[in-house]
Amino acid sequence: MALKDLWPGEATHFTPWLAENLDILGEKLGMELTLDSTEVSAGNFSADIVARDLSTNRVVVIENQYGRTDHCHLGQIITYSSVLGANAVVWVAESIRQEHKTAIDFLNQHLKEGLQFYALEVSVVRIDDSRPAYTFNLACAPAEVIALPRNEEPSEIKQKYRTYFQGLIDDLRTQHQFTNARAGQPQNWYTFSSENSRVFLYSTSFAQQGRVRAEVYIDCADKAKNEALFELLFASRAEIEAAMGYELSWERLEARRACRIAVYRDGDIDAPSETLEEIKRWAIMALLKFKAVFPERIMQAYRQVNRTGSLVSSQQTEHV
Repeated sequence: MALKDLWPGEATHFTPWLAENLDILGEKLGMELTLDSTEVSAGNFSADIVARDLSTNRVVVIENQYGRTDHCHLGQIITYSSVLGANAVVWVAESIRQEHKTAIDFLNQHLKEGLQFYALEVSVVRIDDSRPAYTFNLACAPAEVIALPRNEEPSEIKQKYRTYFQGLIDDLRTQHQFTNARAGQPQNWYTFSSENSRVFLYSTSFAQQGRVRAEVYIDCADKAKNEALFELLFASRAEIEAAMGYELSWERLEARRACRIAVYRDGDIDAPSETLEEIKRWAIMALLKFKAVFPERIMQAYRQVNRTGSLVSSQQTEHV
């Protein structure tokens, strides 16, 4: 069954569908993808989808086409990577020609470190009158999921962060289906997509002053709306904290566009392995609790903000 039988127009039907279902691609790529925009100008061309991998903050350009891959689209994905400053390029087609698989492998081997190319084949199957079922198969991928700059090795402290977060994301992915991420990074934080990543995200990090944080990070790209949404949630503080089972830190973050609702505990990356294991279990349980308590409440508040416009609190709210 051809893609056009299910999605008549590539740009008008398939691209919008793929942009709304980036978690499907993310699962195949081992990324936490969130949408930046579609049909993004790149010189005289337009990239189908520009997304971001939340776990690394890398720019990911996605180009799709019906039928078999061709030389024109191969040139386009190379152009997009340079014009848009992409860190990863994903080429989606019904069939990847062998010569294009060879070309993608060649690019991954010889281009600069940190720029990676992927190719996926997508197909649709329908048996009799059943609903169509789609599948994505990874045809090409870089040998290394994440590459450090040439000749650069992570410091001891960064290696500790990578080891810790590798264990955390592996448990979240395999035991709780919380994330698609597969590669721990040499950094002190990790961000995860949510039910609507254009409004809020989940995150955990080693914060300042010897503390570990798990949080919901509210950012719909508009500071006034973020604060209005935050205030609506804060008005239900008692109910939310009762559902969470503990007090939360409500942080408006005046100097930033976003707002944060978080929980903290003592801990740092230099703690003994037994303590780091305890911290990991704590972070996982906190993230799962945030996921159970917040999504419906956030989206209900977000809809209210969009209906009424930005709400200005008539009273000063005392935040923890």
